[in-house]
Amino acid sequence: MPLYEHVLLARQDITPQQVDTLVETLKGVIENNGGKVEKVENWGLKTLAYRIKKNRKAHFALLNLDAPAAAIAEMERQMGINEDILRFMTVKVEALDPEPSAMLQKRDRDDRGDRGDRRDRGDRGDRGDRGDRGERPERRRFEESGRED
Repeated sequence: MPLYEHVLLARQDITPQQVDTLVETLKGVIENNGGKVEKVENWGLKTLAYRIKKNRKAHFALLNLDAPAAAIAEMERQMGINEDILRFMTVKVEALDPEPSAMLQKRDRDDRGDRGDRRDRGDRGDRGDRGDRGERPERRRFEESGRED
């Protein structure tokens, strides 16, 4: 069966539990039509680059699917009817990545905090220390330069 990655954006005013219910409903549609959902990732509430249907934020979710085209068509039909879903996109891929997506890896990288092996910004050591640069030359004022408007 073909492999797909599917991303959906749900309205900002629904709860995360409602997003989970929505994803479970979509999983049911895929499984009832002969497919299976390999992976589900909830990316959480994120700010949108521009307003979509008067929403500035949206709940994002990723589904990795192994399903026939008819199952995908039925899922997309039902998503088009649902008012809670702002946008969705399904992309056919050659292989599904079992690793966490780039969005979850970014969140993990942000959660690391300070690694401790970096120097403080004030402590430049041998790198970038320019030493004493001396006196700054006197600037000429615009009126003294001899130019006219």
